[in-house]
Amino acid sequence: MCGIVGYVGPRPSQDILLAGLARLEYRGYDSAGVAVIDGDGSLGMRKKAGKLAMLRDSLKDAALPDGNTGIGHTRWATHGGPTDENAHPHLADDDKLALIHNGIIENFASLRDELLADGVSFRSETDTEVAAALLGREYRNNGGDLQGAFRAVVNRLEGAFTLLAMHEEHPGLVVGARRNSPLVIGLGEGENFLGSDVAAFIEHTRKALAIGQDQIVSITPDAVTVTDFAGTPVEAEPFDVSWDAAAAEKGGWSSFMAKEVAEQPEAVANTIRGRIQGDQVIIPELDGLDELFIGINRIIITACGTAAYSALVGKYAIEQWARLPVDVELAHEFRYRDPVIGDDTLVVSISQSGETMDTLMAVKYASERGARTLSICNTQGATIPRESDAVVYTHAGPEVAVASTKAFSAQITALLLLGLHMGRVRGAIEDASVDVAELSALPEKIAKVLESEQEHVTQLAGWMADTRSVLFLGRHVGFPIALEGALKLKEISYIHAEGFAAGELKHGPIALIEPGQPVFVLVPSPRHSALVHSKVVSNIQEIRARGARVIVVAEEGDAAVLPFADEVIRIPLAGAMFEPLLAVVPLQIFAMALATAKGLDVDQPRNLAKSVTVE
Repeated sequence: MCGIVGYVGPRPSQDILLAGLARLEYRGYDSAGVAVIDGDGSLGMRKKAGKLAMLRDSLKDAALPDGNTGIGHTRWATHGGPTDENAHPHLADDDKLALIHNGIIENFASLRDELLADGVSFRSETDTEVAAALLGREYRNNGGDLQGAFRAVVNRLEGAFTLLAMHEEHPGLVVGARRNSPLVIGLGEGENFLGSDVAAFIEHTRKALAIGQDQIVSITPDAVTVTDFAGTPVEAEPFDVSWDAAAAEKGGWSSFMAKEVAEQPEAVANTIRGRIQGDQVIIPELDGLDELFIGINRIIITACGTAAYSALVGKYAIEQWARLPVDVELAHEFRYRDPVIGDDTLVVSISQSGETMDTLMAVKYASERGARTLSICNTQGATIPRESDAVVYTHAGPEVAVASTKAFSAQITALLLLGLHMGRVRGAIEDASVDVAELSALPEKIAKVLESEQEHVTQLAGWMADTRSVLFLGRHVGFPIALEGALKLKEISYIHAEGFAAGELKHGPIALIEPGQPVFVLVPSPRHSALVHSKVVSNIQEIRARGARVIVVAEEGDAAVLPFADEVIRIPLAGAMFEPLLAVVPLQIFAMALATAKGLDVDQPRNLAKSVTVE
């Protein structure tokens, strides 16, 4: 989950590395470090525990020498705590070689024992320093051939890794490799870049190359070479980044999360754009791929965290429109329980980054067992789409805050599109015009929620800043939104929060209700199901009778909830499958406002990172 950036070219590398790390800090902020090779061929390195600002401050006190070759790293700690010693880069070969790493090297212990027996000493607790020491030894044994030594090392490593390395005897050269961990190449004029994702270099170029599994890249100012782990040349896949550097900046907002919450109408509109033709949903990327959906008898959607809650919403929509049974599986459990799948199963994976390791492994497992695979992803050039038979991109733009908001809304939108597309292909929908109209109206309705409820919900959160526990209840598609509302609050406010299916109250959770307990209730529209609506109103009465403080999210005009609610948050009228995209917005605002009232960093919550690239 660490962030990695590399540069070779005519400009001072330190400035480019620090700017790249600032855009990658969402991937980890336990420590940061940079290494550069100056014009005299000397390697300088600085690293500090803490956020990137700590490293910047240390460089003000004692700047590194200017250099045009460099690598930088921001860390989410795995092996070893967040200390100066455990920060990257790690040095070897008498401090002439620097190496950075994202991932986990699973056989580091045996390699470390081998190196200790060879007289190597270590300064850190990390698995990364083992790789650096191994590369230093191979470099000396291979007569100073950095690329040959690098190839020999990566073939000995087990686990997940992206590695970048450079040596002061080879200024103007950075080598990198990836296995089950992200790495992309940025192509410049007389300069080239490497990064965990395109945010690392988007300020300088929007031309990129995606490299595949078990591949090695070497960059110089004027050339990029990609080989497999055996040294055989391969062609990297080119793509153009569809957004610019401004999209990854706060742009005057108080936080990235605030900006991204506000960008949801645009994110949903961009996900829909080009996928509605008349009164039908036709997804161009799936044109000619009807065989993915014909002849299957079940669908499994696999994801983690927020993406898994979007999958639960998608389950309702796809079952209704495509008339196929849908299971939702947590990706980190999926392949370990020996699921029954084959060529009659479509496995849909969801990952904002396209690099979520648990989800990637689930996709590979499904493919190996003959299942058809389709991914929903927000990131061009990512691994999961390349490992899948097909992909539906969400086009939400970069999401920098660790707690997902606009990506979640875009994922639900993509699932709604997929359900309508599949229903058409399978002949399960006779007339989709009403649903297509509802889909088209979503951006405007989300914008209306943001405009009408922002101040109300923010004020409500301010009143509740000392709250220690919040519960969320929902039925039908409201249940996944209750789960997501609770997750947002846990992620950034560090207080106890739980989401429940409202009908489960009487089966145990109602024991949590005591006087003053705040409970958000997602109330479905009585226009869609008077029965479900009445059941939720009954749930409200049950908790209100036991002293709960009830905050209701209900559609405009629903008066039945008024006698039993302490606060009512209104959302526009929408079809049943489209309500989740409106109901989740006030819950996101509430979590953000409560965390802000507590003085917490909503963009970089403790212990978390944006992209989970380790299992």
